[in-house]
Amino acid sequence: MNRKRIISIAIVALILSAGIFNPGCRRGGNVQEEETAEVKDSVPAMGFWPDSLLCEVGRIRQGETFSGLMVRLGMSAADVYALVDSLDTAFDVRKLRADKDIAAYYSTDTLEGGEVKKELRYVEYRKDIASSIIFKTVAPLGFWEYEKPVSNERKFSHVVISSSLWNDMQKAGSDPRLIATLSDIYAWTVDFFGLQEGDEFKVMYQQKVCEGAVVSVDTVFYAEFRSEGKVIPAVRFEVPGCGKYWKPDGESMKGAFLKAPLQFSRISSGFSYHRKHPVTGKVKAHTAVDYAAPTGTPVMSIGDGTVISAGWSGAGGNMVKIRHNGGIYMTAYLHLSRFANGIKAGTRVSQGQVIGYVGATGVATGPHLDFRVWKNGTPVNPLKMDNVPDPPLPEAMMPQLDSVYRHYSAIMDSLTVTNQQVL
Repeated sequence: MNRKRIISIAIVALILSAGIFNPGCRRGGNVQEEETAEVKDSVPAMGFWPDSLLCEVGRIRQGETFSGLMVRLGMSAADVYALVDSLDTAFDVRKLRADKDIAAYYSTDTLEGGEVKKELRYVEYRKDIASSIIFKTVAPLGFWEYEKPVSNERKFSHVVISSSLWNDMQKAGSDPRLIATLSDIYAWTVDFFGLQEGDEFKVMYQQKVCEGAVVSVDTVFYAEFRSEGKVIPAVRFEVPGCGKYWKPDGESMKGAFLKAPLQFSRISSGFSYHRKHPVTGKVKAHTAVDYAAPTGTPVMSIGDGTVISAGWSGAGGNMVKIRHNGGIYMTAYLHLSRFANGIKAGTRVSQGQVIGYVGATGVATGPHLDFRVWKNGTPVNPLKMDNVPDPPLPEAMMPQLDSVYRHYSAIMDSLTVTNQQVL
């Protein structure tokens, strides 16, 4: 075999092994699919490669519009208009919030003389720790949502009241946002404005974590409130149409009336028949509880009912009166800065519905809510009034509730380290 023939055979063999010429190894479509799959797998989580761009981080300014923000970052007014038009109703640019973090990503090019030219490519609007919206600022314009990986953690917290629930929750190493969930669960049984030194909360809950930071407190599985030797457990056991939290004996944690008409405040004056008025100086009955709170704090109806009146009441300022339980109970909310939309005589309201906002109208030394309750026409102390619970858990479900309660309480008894993670 001569040298030329040997070389030709070698070349053909090389071509066949590469699958270029072999009709039986046509892989054009498959190769394309494999390459596409590889490209898809290599697409970055954010939808672009941030490490290849110059990133500048800042914040949205007070009063800044979406258009103003984008122009400030480097878009032309025409491109901004086109981008807003492409968003349609998918993203409401009016919901852009001041002081939220933004990140602008630029491509760069060094010109003659060393000058660096920047072109805005993407803008990241950081809604929270885990969620962002990415705006593509060059053709083709567009946007998409970006979610960072979030993990769930079950935690245990033991808080003993020494100063305030907020401060003591932080000292215990727990996220204070847990307070909002606890106040919802115990809204009908615990007066969060009357917590005393030595009162305790033990809680088993779940929180979402992103990059080591708590995103939210999601679910309380089991809780115990202890005060003066009395223990009130709350067990999460969802029953469609009935409720989520129950006492171990099947009594609902939900009652006909909330313990308070607003959240996160303090009692500035209690129920009394002999109180010296802070403005007039006269000693007279104060058959109400005053809650000091910033102007604009939402005020809620403590129960389902019908608005009797909503208007000016002289010294009481703006006032809403509500009739409950067929007229057995009546509540009043005084010194409001304004009424909630739709609140007027005859309006039906539901428990927890916002009916107005804290103010200092009428005769008042500062912003607060004057809250009053009558039962059959007689004033009663809102902090001591009896509550009527919702219907109990159906008897057929009691064994399941008991099993859940025993499981959680056994875990709770075994945990003694504050904020220990539950495995």
